[in-house]
Amino acid sequence: MSKQQSGDVLISEIFGPTIQGEGALIGQPSIFVRTGGCDYRCSWCDSLHAVESAYRSDWRSMSTQKIWQKIYELSGGVPLMVSLSGGNPAIQPFGELIDLGHQQGYRFALETQGSVAKHWFCELDVLVLSPKPPSSNMETHWNSFNACLEAAGGKPQSLLKIVVFDELDYAYARDTASRYPQLPVYLQPGNHTPPPGDSDQAAIDLAGLNERFDWLVAKVTADQWFEARVLPQLHVLLWGNKRGV
Repeated sequence: MSKQQSGDVLISEIFGPTIQGEGALIGQPSIFVRTGGCDYRCSWCDSLHAVESAYRSDWRSMSTQKIWQKIYELSGGVPLMVSLSGGNPAIQPFGELIDLGHQQGYRFALETQGSVAKHWFCELDVLVLSPKPPSSNMETHWNSFNACLEAAGGKPQSLLKIVVFDELDYAYARDTASRYPQLPVYLQPGNHTPPPGDSDQAAIDLAGLNERFDWLVAKVTADQWFEARVLPQLHVLLWGNKRGV
């Protein structure tokens, strides 16, 4: 890993254009800027290469200008959505990049668990708040989550996206949605990823994934939770857990 310089962003990978695979922007062509580092360690994390110390040697410290040059090169100078992801991208300094991209007509979406608030959240076009349910073995700190919403100031399109593996996760999703009735809610069935070192990191349990999807649709329908939108991870169905797509 290159030593992170002051003002630089720690980058795991930048790739695209490809489609956004989940949530409100599913199917939308995007450039992905994936940061390195996270303050969470979710049990089923599908981006371990942007989280675990075993991958840190692959991360690069990049200036805003270098990141922008890569985005511009990949997109051919044609403005599109830039998805800031991780790890937790909220721990990186993205304000300058967002301002630079906006000047050229690009839009920016960020997905975070809502554990770290930044002043530049109000400059985003889309803020995806994805609090982690019980199956993640992480705890949601609602004061920090509320601080993220306050930092956004109602300016970006803000929404909830919650992964659901089981009944406990579903109950958590219902409770979270009731806390924030002003936010659209998107649910996705959980994707069990292979552990680090597995011989096939791109593999998925398609049968299990489809079973959870079917179960989740049935739950939402039976409970008449018609405000929730249930969507798959489209990129997982297309490419498995392969990185860089």
